[in-house]
Amino acid sequence: MLSNEHIQLVKSTVPLLEASGSAITDYFYNRLFTHNPEAQNIFNMSNQASGKQSFALFSAIAAYAKNLDNVEQLLSMVERIAQKHTSLNIQPEHYDLVGHHLIETLRELVPEQFTADVEEAWTVAYQALAAIFIAREGELYKQREVLKGGWKGGRQFKLVEKRIESELVKSLVFEPVDGGPVIDYQAGQYIGIEVQPKQSEFKEIRQYSLSDKANGESYRISVKREIVGKPGIVSNYLHDGLRLADEVTLYAPAGDFFLNKTAAPVVLISAGVGLTPMQSMLETLLAEQGSKEEGSLQKSAPQKIHFLHACENSAQHSFKKRLTSLVQKNKVKALTWYKSETLEQADIHHGFMDLVSVEEQLPLALGDFYLCGPVAFMQFAKQQLVTLGVNDDRIHYEVFGPHESF
Repeated sequence: MLSNEHIQLVKSTVPLLEASGSAITDYFYNRLFTHNPEAQNIFNMSNQASGKQSFALFSAIAAYAKNLDNVEQLLSMVERIAQKHTSLNIQPEHYDLVGHHLIETLRELVPEQFTADVEEAWTVAYQALAAIFIAREGELYKQREVLKGGWKGGRQFKLVEKRIESELVKSLVFEPVDGGPVIDYQAGQYIGIEVQPKQSEFKEIRQYSLSDKANGESYRISVKREIVGKPGIVSNYLHDGLRLADEVTLYAPAGDFFLNKTAAPVVLISAGVGLTPMQSMLETLLAEQGSKEEGSLQKSAPQKIHFLHACENSAQHSFKKRLTSLVQKNKVKALTWYKSETLEQADIHHGFMDLVSVEEQLPLALGDFYLCGPVAFMQFAKQQLVTLGVNDDRIHYEVFGPHESF
């Protein structure tokens, strides 16, 4: 049991953690993969190479150590990580493996500071944290398994449609091999997909936002081909290697970023492939409006929807035809920014997204704002919204890959 003495001992090591930076987590991952190479079937090795995973783990460890006596402060982080873990099918035994290598890492890397008392404190503290995650993830697994179309663990799906959405993005639609229904999801959530490209020694699991409204029969993801730097192994495989009728393993939809059920105006703000969860939100909102109109004798004013998107140019603008159609039908107000292209259209701007220039068109006082895209873009957009007077609790965001705060 975690005692006050344990808490104080762990918190006393925070300066050591902060001084070490990601050196501890780099060492940890090297040790883990050396002794247990099968762990590479779970971890995103591209994030390992970029250092994102090490940074995320270090941040989580430091945050936990600082808040051992006030774990409630970490509930949002726990929920975000637990959701991600279920899309990777993380099980209790994985926590035992990680815990073993974490303790051994501290013992080997900082032996003078890692006394027997400190080791005991960290062991008990880690077990307490693992118990929190195992309990929450267990709840999520059970919730999804018992719902209509739900399942536990991996489920086999086949590719039934592949469509070009833009220069870099393709949509892929999957249906279950068993022919049964699939669990619904909340607009904005993602799904875990497991594949093994020919050039990969281990299985690869990635998370992709679902890009359409839930239909109970299939799932659609829209994948950007990663070509900058080292080409993305999975994204390029999904674009070029996966054929119609080929099978993949999917894990049930997850994620703590999703559309809130309110009547307030909605502003969907994205950059690049960050528009995929926004497209799901847009299609869901429109479907719900249609259902309300059909089921009501007295029509009420539809919920106002604003769709703001930034990308390199029109060739990289995914779902452009669909959005144009919705704008023409007055279903949505759309504003677009092309970084490297200038067009003579009132709703298309050149350069970076400038919210100040369009503030009169936005529901700044009442709207809910959803952001998705590169972290730098979301930092930029959020700061503009805050400057324009939008309350922080009405700004919601999603980060691809290991979580980063801003």
